[in-house]
Amino acid sequence: QVQLVESGGGLVQVGGSLRLSCAASGRTFSSDHMGWFRQAPGKEREYVGHISRSGSRTYYADSVKGRFTISRDNAKNLVYLQMNSLKSEDTAVYYCAAGPLLSPVATAYRDWGQGTQVTVSS
Repeated sequence: QVQLVESGGGLVQVGGSLRLSCAASGRTFSSDHMGWFRQAPGKEREYVGHISRSGSRTYYADSVKGRFTISRDNAKNLVYLQMNSLKSEDTAVYYCAAGPLLSPVATAYRDWGQGTQVTVSS
């Protein structure tokens, strides 16, 4: 299994930007596809996007497409979520996840971080 730790969350104004990082340790990082998910209070976990093992392919939910960018640095065991043009509805706890399948489905991921809070003020 792999241990994942998110960081970079915080408070930002509508229209602002924030970059989240996810640091991995344990299992070889480059062997896993990585996903980003988020969960707002009282709501189900929502898919944000995911990235292939090598970083050559990325996929995004329609709600964030054009605003968010996922990237990874396998040499540093890091995956990033760059968030631009933030909206109040982006407020949530953001989680990174690792798994063997290239998938937008949460159940496809085996290992999860504890999350980092992102609050977008209006």
